[in-house]
Amino acid sequence: MTQPIISVRNLHKWYSGVHAIKGVTLDFMPNEAVGLIGDNGAGKSTLINILSGLQRPSEGEVLMEGKRADIDSPRAAMDHGIETIYQYNSMVPTMSIARNLFIGREPLKFSLFGLGVMDRKKMAEESVQAIADVDLHLRSPDARVGELSGGQRQGVAIARAMHFKSKVMILDEPTNHLAVKETNKVIEFVRGLKALGITGIFISHNIHHVLDCCDRIVAMARGEVVLDKRTVDIDMDEIMDVL
Repeated sequence: MTQPIISVRNLHKWYSGVHAIKGVTLDFMPNEAVGLIGDNGAGKSTLINILSGLQRPSEGEVLMEGKRADIDSPRAAMDHGIETIYQYNSMVPTMSIARNLFIGREPLKFSLFGLGVMDRKKMAEESVQAIADVDLHLRSPDARVGELSGGQRQGVAIARAMHFKSKVMILDEPTNHLAVKETNKVIEFVRGLKALGITGIFISHNIHHVLDCCDRIVAMARGEVVLDKRTVDIDMDEIMDVL
């Protein structure tokens, strides 16, 4: 039997007496696209924040490929191969595409005691290839991210995750406020993750988008998992009944 890429076991999280997630146990399999849905306050953002290193669980554990993972920071999550693409803050608008692709992982021409000079030529060359790999057509890696459309920004964030060979890509509401054409492009990105050997976790309020590109649907309500089924075995009525 295939081993899960991520397993969460009996996760709990309290905030000042509020029980945000309650004993959540889930497996995420390799090369699988999972849609994570639920209303505001359902617990899905808390779960994702734990996986991405922004928060620590109050109880329970996270396993990566069967081994306990101490994900105590976003850097630790990236070191484990987990890349999170947030709706609003995954890109720095005033920086170039190349700088955003390599932010926190800049290649250096040389290094002395952890300090050095960035290899801008290498960043530009690899950025061009990374962007092409996700079929984005942008004029220059030196263009500022703030000049890009919402869909293009999401594409750059996805290119970054793919370039650094992430094992798991978490997309937090990636289609919010996008035009129809850009939304379809993001859904195509999610569908294509499997071919690249990447597990996708797609968080969305739009159930139609999730059904369109995910292999499995996990619904949360009141801090608990209330549904976990393959997309082919579920219909809209069943989803709406549990939310």
